[in-house]
Amino acid sequence: MRIFALLSVLGIALQVPVVTAQDGSISGPTSSSSAAGYSCNPSQCQLPNCNCASASPPGGLSPLDVPQFVVFTADDAIQSYTIDSVNQFLAQRKNPNGCPIKMTYFTSLNYTNYTLVTDWYVAGNEIADHTMTHVGSPPADEINGNIIALNALAGIPLDAIQGFRAPYLNYTAQTLQLLANVDFTYDSSSASSIPVTDPGTDAYWPYTLDNGLANDCLTVDGICKGLPKIPGLWEIPMYAFFDDLGVDGPHLMDPWLDTANGASSINDTATFEYMKNTFTDHYTGNRQPIGLYTHPIHLSTTYPGVAPLNSTIQMINEYLDWVQMQQDVWIVSNEQLLAWVRNPVAVSELDSFEPLKCPTPQVDPSLKICNGIPQNEAGLLEECDFPDFPFFTCYGCPQVEVSPSNPNPPQQVPAGQQMRYRLPSNCSTPFWDPIAGSCLCQSSDCAFTDNSRPIGPNGANLTGGGTGGDGFDGSGGTPTPTYINFNSANPVKLWSGRLVGMMSALAVGAFGAATGWVLVNV
Repeated sequence: MRIFALLSVLGIALQVPVVTAQDGSISGPTSSSSAAGYSCNPSQCQLPNCNCASASPPGGLSPLDVPQFVVFTADDAIQSYTIDSVNQFLAQRKNPNGCPIKMTYFTSLNYTNYTLVTDWYVAGNEIADHTMTHVGSPPADEINGNIIALNALAGIPLDAIQGFRAPYLNYTAQTLQLLANVDFTYDSSSASSIPVTDPGTDAYWPYTLDNGLANDCLTVDGICKGLPKIPGLWEIPMYAFFDDLGVDGPHLMDPWLDTANGASSINDTATFEYMKNTFTDHYTGNRQPIGLYTHPIHLSTTYPGVAPLNSTIQMINEYLDWVQMQQDVWIVSNEQLLAWVRNPVAVSELDSFEPLKCPTPQVDPSLKICNGIPQNEAGLLEECDFPDFPFFTCYGCPQVEVSPSNPNPPQQVPAGQQMRYRLPSNCSTPFWDPIAGSCLCQSSDCAFTDNSRPIGPNGANLTGGGTGGDGFDGSGGTPTPTYINFNSANPVKLWSGRLVGMMSALAVGAFGAATGWVLVNV
């Protein structure tokens, strides 16, 4: 079980050479076929638990039978201004089955507001690990402490935290082994740096490390040529965009912050064109996923001192509008992508594919319960007024700030008040009452309603849209409203049986009540 694996390795630190990529940027190819020296026998490495690194779709499907997945991820702190930033692109959108968009948030804890982590997770999004204090080449306590703190103070089930991305994309072979030691499902720190139109592309579908890593072979020591062999650990490459310079013009994270085609200044029109062109290359080829990998603060319109161009926000929304008009396109989280890769089905069968549906927890909106649903938890949140970064939580304020060496401090319990109870292993987050210490729903199939609808005849999504409209030259358009979007929760993830017998250290509570969300300075 994960809790015992965490305890067994917590505190191990490694000092080894790393690849450095500030803010996830790359300047050229990070791999080559000769450097990779990769070999995998597909007859011996078979789904759902093993997959060879390949540019071809999994399961032997024809590209025309494969959905085009667009992965949306965000990195770093979760705060009101980062949620606003993400929502200006996703809150109004739906997938072809009418379900709201889910995304993956690689969360680090510096400046994070824990109650917003809870809200974002209960709304159906994936919460993943980005270390506690945003350090590259992270030691075990940075990785494992993040899991423990997210569970204790945000109520994220331990088994729901399955993905990892290294800050700055600084990782090593030892980092990947640390992930395997505590039962992570996947890493997503490597770059796909060669266009899909190149015969030597490293734009592989997600694959397992049974036969080593096949990406970043020119930049990370101790990987490739069959290393590291970590059976069952998945790698989800980060797929770059390419401008007119081709392999010499890659753009990975926050591509709208880059200059295009060797120019000296940012040009939204040029960025829009190369993003569409790269998407088209994926879409008309083997339909490898493509991603929007973001640091939301760069596009925040509500954080003091950050002033993104409205034309850039309009451009990104117009790109997503254009993408969603194409047939069989789905905007997904890494969790959803990997669920499909492990059990691939043709686009004609996506109506019945559970991970793309939108089961919604049915909780009486008039009920007062601190459960990650804004209308239920209003007035019940605890404010933890630490000077470095104050935050709110449903699960009780710790006596001291969390740290890698102390990720789950004892709670503060004022006189006359009782501790709040941490999420147990046998209750789903939206149904857990941390004040009463009781579960509203103790069955794996109760209180969820699937709100998905039949997919249209051509699989296109014509139900959602962004700001779009007047173009992105800054001359028109209305900014997307900023609000917390409640869409769904995944009962499969929320009801895990792997953590029965969770330690009592992770099942204690706290004090008081406060309302509102805190905005802190980074």
